[in-house]
Amino acid sequence: MDGIEIPREIADAEGVPEDLDANVVGPYEFPNPRRRRVSGLAFIGGGLLATLGAAVGWPSGMYVLAGLLLLVGGFHFLCAWELTTTAETALAAAGREVSFPVGHASAVVTFEGWRSRPVWQVLVYSADDPPTTRGLVRIDGVDGSVLGEAYEEEVDRS
Repeated sequence: MDGIEIPREIADAEGVPEDLDANVVGPYEFPNPRRRRVSGLAFIGGGLLATLGAAVGWPSGMYVLAGLLLLVGGFHFLCAWELTTTAETALAAAGREVSFPVGHASAVVTFEGWRSRPVWQVLVYSADDPPTTRGLVRIDGVDGSVLGEAYEEEVDRS
């Protein structure tokens, strides 16, 4: 299964608006950070044009602009990680890492480090009703490895 899906009967029962209903607009899939290469190419192209302009007689300050554009374009390429771990894979990995049976769970992508490496932050709740335990598991978005140990705590009902 690709993306996040809401079963039709749950969407109908909960009154999910059409613009949020995956059954209407299709399953949601987090955009791949690899697409940063497109903007990297635009910056590098601008840098090359600025270099060409300076070479044909435009003001020599164009070389500074060209250097900046090439640096920014290179940085975009350095940050263009391939998000190979899907939300479903991250949720399954998180379920294996905690010491309790998982009921509800949700996953969100964050970015860490100066190169913005994608990391899935997965919040899981125990399967009992109401949940008595919750946990947080961090899954690397590039290689799917678990980052650190799963954090678990009892839910405070006071």
